[in-house]
Amino acid sequence: MTMARSVRGHLNKAGVSYEVLNHPHSSTSRQSAYRAHLSPAEVAKAVMTSDGAHYLLCVIPSANRLVFSWLNSYTNSDYRLVKESDLKNLFDDCEVGAVPALGQVYGFPVIWDEKLGELQDIYIESGDHENLIHLDQGAFRELMGLQEHMTISCPDYEHGDFMSH
Repeated sequence: MTMARSVRGHLNKAGVSYEVLNHPHSSTSRQSAYRAHLSPAEVAKAVMTSDGAHYLLCVIPSANRLVFSWLNSYTNSDYRLVKESDLKNLFDDCEVGAVPALGQVYGFPVIWDEKLGELQDIYIESGDHENLIHLDQGAFRELMGLQEHMTISCPDYEHGDFMSH
């Protein structure tokens, strides 16, 4: 598979500059980072959440984990992780587990982690397991538009495999 058609259409309509970086097949955004020879901190992963009535796509560095207590305190809600089996219906032109960080393309609000605003280069899933979309900070911010951002994640020390860049 290649980039999801919805994502390609949105990127082209937005007119932002981007590159597609091919890498060996991967199962997770962290694995995509390693297979593409990137730091996991540079690859943004999308975490789909729901409070039972609304969806919210959280975009965080793949080296991090979403802190639900921070998210729920900020949103005054009770967001929980959406089951991976439900993602296929929500992102119908994407492979399961390769959700792009562009929830707005699919009609979902997005909140992104402040750490992503500190990076020069950001890579996001393209909708498949072999390609990442490379954006510079300006293009990322343009795509995020008025989506909210705050600190919603912290380093995932369980994996203990951080690369320093």
